[in-house]
Amino acid sequence: MEPLFLFLLSGFVSMSAALSAGQLNKLPDEDKPAFMQNRNGQVMVIMIGNLAALTLIGALAYGFRLLEWWIPLSSIFLTFPAISVGITQRMLGDKVNLFLMLPLVLASVGLLYYYW
Repeated sequence: MEPLFLFLLSGFVSMSAALSAGQLNKLPDEDKPAFMQNRNGQVMVIMIGNLAALTLIGALAYGFRLLEWWIPLSSIFLTFPAISVGITQRMLGDKVNLFLMLPLVLASVGLLYYYW
């Protein structure tokens, strides 16, 4: 697999899941989705966000190792947040985006491990 594609895929889905988890955690208690009304739902969202953040760090390390330095740096600050917040979170909403990106984050962990 091409390193650029793997970096872009794993970095984007990880950033998107982490940002969605953060937004869900910041909601007031009365605005949170039904599954987050109990403690287990809140812990699940936090754990998904932490897994996504760790995967993002792994994708960045992979990108800095195999690509030019400016590609991962510009992607982490410009491209990934802009596409995630500007497109996927507005189209899907935070809850749907989080649970849509979760299997992709898990697949990214495996792909990063395999191609490293």
